[in-house]
Amino acid sequence: MVYRILDANLNRSREGLRIIEEWCRFGLNDASMAETCKNLRQEVARWHTPQIRAARDTVGDPGTVLSHSQEEQRSSITSLLQANFCRIQEAFRVLEEYGKLHHEEMGKTFKQMRYQVYTLESTLMGHQRHHLLWQSRLYLVTSPADSLLTIVESCLQGGLTILQYREKTADDMVRWDRAKKLRELCRSYGALFIVNDRVDLALAVDADGVHLGQQDLPVAVARELLGPQRILGRSTTNPQEMQAAITEGADYIGVGPVYETPTKPGKAAAGFDYVSYAARNCPIPWFAIGGVDMGNIHDVIKAGAQRVAVVRSLMEAEQPTLTTQYFISQLLRK
Repeated sequence: MVYRILDANLNRSREGLRIIEEWCRFGLNDASMAETCKNLRQEVARWHTPQIRAARDTVGDPGTVLSHSQEEQRSSITSLLQANFCRIQEAFRVLEEYGKLHHEEMGKTFKQMRYQVYTLESTLMGHQRHHLLWQSRLYLVTSPADSLLTIVESCLQGGLTILQYREKTADDMVRWDRAKKLRELCRSYGALFIVNDRVDLALAVDADGVHLGQQDLPVAVARELLGPQRILGRSTTNPQEMQAAITEGADYIGVGPVYETPTKPGKAAAGFDYVSYAARNCPIPWFAIGGVDMGNIHDVIKAGAQRVAVVRSLMEAEQPTLTTQYFISQLLRK
């Protein structure tokens, strides 16, 4: 019976590792992570001896007819990767425990391999976050709304790939609950979930990153708290702030406000000059923000923007899905 358990979990872990390896190799073109997966697979194969294989009884295994609805579909590459990392880690834990009954070194080996997989997951998911950031064209920053989740899901259905939860006045328990729900929604659609200002809230809900204003924590401090794998954004209004954010290690910046907007009362518009400057000089992803809507999007694109962030244009849209699709289609035409 122990050999059957070992055989099943050796197979399971090798299959999961192969799925991760294929994405590292062909999806990300990352030779280093692909090699890590390959080496782990080969170590697993070393323990998959003929003696253990001989215990296999596929016909008599009741687990072959069991399935769960969550296994029957994957909504995104991110959900696929996360599911297979869980699969590998669970299998390695089983091999660590039952392996002690087979060979004194097997438990120790799979314990160390399990920690290697944790590190690989952190590295790969961080890589995946940044890969998606570079691909994203439209960024929704939320404002308080009774139908917040419905609006956000409609935008995600239209192709939105990055969302920032921004709510300045709600109690922390309310923000925590909404942030958790939004994170799960984004995760189910394979979109990035960013929290405005609050590093603590981002960590509490396992967000993909934090967006910081000029009066918030320094980027370096936030990076130390969040670690290297999460995304850090910074609002900027002029070339000096842009350069400071890049030097501090921001992963992306907001460029604006392009137009005066009630979202930032009392703040003068940075205008097209700053958008054009960013287009010529910013080496990291940047999003033109501030009053951008369907009526002026072409002017913003003409000034040099390839990515935009919006609030009211989607939060107050009559048809958020179609509006999202329109924005993305125009930004991809450039």
